[in-house]
Amino acid sequence: MSKQSVIDLLEKGSGDKEFRIKYDNVMTKERFVQLAIADGYDFTVEELTQVIRANGDQFDNYGNPPKRSIWS
Repeated sequence: MSKQSVIDLLEKGSGDKEFRIKYDNVMTKERFVQLAIADGYDFTVEELTQVIRANGDQFDNYGNPPKRSIWS
């Protein structure tokens, strides 16, 4: 488990709209992490929270369709 894995996922999402949409529609961090693990990323909710906080972002989604401010 690693913060680098979170960063890798966020970088992929910033460049891949279809990938990002799947994660933007998730309502909880726990489900977000479950999807990430299924996609081959390995991190915890705590590591996700730490990386998001360090980037000055929030997990909350906004808009319709939902979007997140976490993508680099």
